[in-house]
Amino acid sequence: MSIPQRVDEQALGLRLDRFQIETPSWGYADTGTRFGKFLQDAAARTIDEKLADAAEVHRYTGCCPTVAVHVLWDFPPGTEPEALAARAAQLGIRIGSINPNVFQDQCYKFGSLANRDPEIRRRAVQHILDSIEIGRAVGSRLLSLWFADGTNYPGQASIRQRKQWFHEGLRAVHDALPGDMRMLIEYKPFEPAFYHTDIADWGMACAFARHAGPQAKVLVDTGHHLPGCNIEHIVAFLIDEDMLGGFHFNDRKYADDDLTMGSIDPYQLFRILYEITAAEVQLGHDLDIAYMVDQSHNLKPKIEAMIQTVMTAQEHLAKTLLVDHAALARARACDDLVQAEQILKDAYQTDVRPLLADYRRARKLPADPLQAFRESGYAARVARERGAGKPRDGSSYA
Repeated sequence: MSIPQRVDEQALGLRLDRFQIETPSWGYADTGTRFGKFLQDAAARTIDEKLADAAEVHRYTGCCPTVAVHVLWDFPPGTEPEALAARAAQLGIRIGSINPNVFQDQCYKFGSLANRDPEIRRRAVQHILDSIEIGRAVGSRLLSLWFADGTNYPGQASIRQRKQWFHEGLRAVHDALPGDMRMLIEYKPFEPAFYHTDIADWGMACAFARHAGPQAKVLVDTGHHLPGCNIEHIVAFLIDEDMLGGFHFNDRKYADDDLTMGSIDPYQLFRILYEITAAEVQLGHDLDIAYMVDQSHNLKPKIEAMIQTVMTAQEHLAKTLLVDHAALARARACDDLVQAEQILKDAYQTDVRPLLADYRRARKLPADPLQAFRESGYAARVARERGAGKPRDGSSYA
């Protein structure tokens, strides 16, 4: 379908200008599953290489000015946060959300903020407080929290007691936030805890955020839901409660598959973004939502997968901006279910790629960022430089 004549392409372009997507440092490195890694010669080995790759994504898309960092993985001993921020600035990007790690160390085997040992709980809180200070130093306004805490067997621990410990820890973290920093609380139904997860769904995350304080919001990872879950319903509910703080964009077939966004269910992505733009139309302003990518590109080339994701996000946001809200209101007013659904499907089925190509040309960006990157030779060059030090015999590489 072609672009409807009534569409204000200038307004649509301005909304796309404001749609900024953060890419994750870990998305540029070699990653894998619990069974091992498949290495890529071009994958980044250091934080400097991760920043360089993130800058390439921003160079070709124009909408990824920040990169999320992981405190333990990106700040090895001796790393000065201010120096890292300066290196990012030299590349034309900024440090974005700060992601603490309270799941990797051996002491967290039975939990972090919900651990029965008060010393381990204090250690976890202190690590997050230290991460806040890193955020201050690099100019970040986002603290992104995900916890692996939970249990694997009935009777292993008191679920109510663990909930209370989480309340205490998150409140202590919130009280240490700078005035301009938000705390995003992520949830996950399972893994690595398979009996119960301490923050298992959006309602629990919302309750913890409300208890922690006004600077805490919910982070929705689109992969962290069980099959059949109506994610757009969750998004709409959180918007109405003023509790939607951000997204981790990816896609899933089963649960936390961390596939590239829109690769499995693109219509779901449209429906999620529609709830956002519909609320913005009703409210008359953009929602303050942090859009972030969190995918595991085990097989796809790292930078290409990231650009592909960003282009998919732009396409689907543009499609939601084509929805005829006045016609939709008329259909709803007379309970015309068929027409109401068709209005959404008409917008979704519209080919917005020519519009986006014109949009990018007007901003001196490649009309096709993915193809332009492929033709740049960057991936082949860094593969030669980085691949030399990686094993070729299938052995593990850390």
